Amino acid sequence: MNIPLTEKQKAIIIGNVLGDGGIYCSKNLNGKNSYFYIKQCNKYKEYIYWLFGELKTICPSGVKHKKAYNQWYFYSRYLENLTEIRKAFYVDNRKIVPKNIKEWLTSPLSLAVWYMDDGGLDFRPKYHYSFDFSTNAFSVEECYLLIDALKENFGIDATVQNPLCRGKRYPEIYIGVAGRNRFLSLVKSYILPCFSHKIPPFESLTPQRLSP
Repeated sequence: MNIPLTEKQKAIIIGNVLGDGGIYCSKNLNGKNSYFYIKQCNKYKEYIYWLFGELKTICPSGVKHKKAYNQWYFYSRYLENLTEIRKAFYVDNRKIVPKNIKEWLTSPLSLAVWYMDDGGLDFRPKYHYSFDFSTNAFSVEECYLLIDALKENFGIDATVQNPLCRGKRYPEIYIGVAGRNRFLSLVKSYILPCFSHKIPPFESLTPQRLSP
């Protein structure tokens, strides 16, 4: 089965696949068709309903609630064009960053969805703010592919850092003073109210500190 995706829907799915969403193949259909699935905790229920509203043309039913875990989720139909995306972003059922990520990550909407899923804000009143992406599921090499795409497609300067977490170092993408204003200008209009904590409250910053 195939239902055409709009450019907006494709952009959202790409952002989700880099973040919390997943595309899974059907063994019963010989891997020809795949479906999209995403879930969030109750805190981000608004986000799940927004995503469903944008993707409902490919979804067979509404948003569902896992009461035992207080999670909200939905899934799409099995579609051939989702399999095309899965083939790019998965190897042996493991999510990867494709070498041609520059061809996939082209929309500011994708960037914003990815940020809502996996991004974070480091905000310190009056003197500092920066952004990061929790990319510890990807390799260092894959993170460098992502920062190259950020630079070439969006003009965003970013770096790969390896912070220590529970005795082990994991790669994450960091957007500091050189790229933060550009990044914020691209994603801010898409960020939902439930993620307002990921946007710096500029009224707390002195004007001279806002420029890179």
